[in-house]
Amino acid sequence: MPRIFSGIQPSGELHIGNYLGAVKNWVQLQHEFESYICIVNYHAITIPYAPDELRRRTREMAVSLLASGLEPGKAVVFVQSDVPEHTELAWVFNTLTPLGELERQVQFKDKASRQEQVMAGLLNYPVLQAADILLYRADIVPVGEDQVQHLELSRVVARNWNARFSPDAPYFPEPQPRLAPTRRIVGLDGQAKMSKSLGNTIGLLDPPDVMWEKLRPAITDPARQRKSDPGDPEACRTIFQLHRAFSPAATVAEVEVNCRGAKWGCIDCKKSLLTHMEAELTPIRTRAEAMQAEPGKVDEILADGAARARRVARDTMAHVKDRMGLDARD
Repeated sequence: MPRIFSGIQPSGELHIGNYLGAVKNWVQLQHEFESYICIVNYHAITIPYAPDELRRRTREMAVSLLASGLEPGKAVVFVQSDVPEHTELAWVFNTLTPLGELERQVQFKDKASRQEQVMAGLLNYPVLQAADILLYRADIVPVGEDQVQHLELSRVVARNWNARFSPDAPYFPEPQPRLAPTRRIVGLDGQAKMSKSLGNTIGLLDPPDVMWEKLRPAITDPARQRKSDPGDPEACRTIFQLHRAFSPAATVAEVEVNCRGAKWGCIDCKKSLLTHMEAELTPIRTRAEAMQAEPGKVDEILADGAARARRVARDTMAHVKDRMGLDARD
């Protein structure tokens, strides 16, 4: 069975942008691929953080992923720092990655431009990402559009290592991207990508009343001033995009007709959306509440996931060390 790897930073509770852009896709792919899903907490320490907060967010992320439908029997769900081979392989790859490749990364240039002091971890972030992926010799990586360049670096790293240490039979595959059917989710402000730091999101586990508080003032078609004005669903970027993600096709068609014909106001459209969001998200919230009530089960799932991941990781590192002369044997 082909293998996939994907990671997510422990930002805490998932929001619907994460869910639609990544996690929902992973839930579907776990039935088609051998799946390794990692909470990448080493990546999260490239910016200032509080240790207790990181622990809390890591736990919340695990609960959200499992409640969303990742099944321990199907997908290996684990925390990055529980598998030390990630950072071990990252150091190996640092010795094979040209500095220019890292300095050209768009995300590095963007983030570095906003920091007074740039840490080496920010520059080397994509090397660790390459190690995350190649440690499991993943064939496919489900990614967002903003991560495609980092994945290309993973292919460069695989190519470099294979050419030097395994030229006759390439050991590391060159992983291919798999973009989610729902890609970049626009935030409730109708402008930027949905982001917790921008406050333009809806939490995956928000109760209906909180969801409505956030959804009700969300930006819609700016040219539509009154309910009697015809609207353009495509100009209503966030709400219509979310209808396409959560509502059945018949409802999406109804929304378009009623908006263009001024039969519905924006509030009517949002109420319809809330109904369909609740239908999909209420079972997830219920499962999350059950897991939070039994934290020991989450611990067991993560420990088992780390043990399964380490079996593959140790095998990879044994091969790497043998080929590179790092095993200290004659």
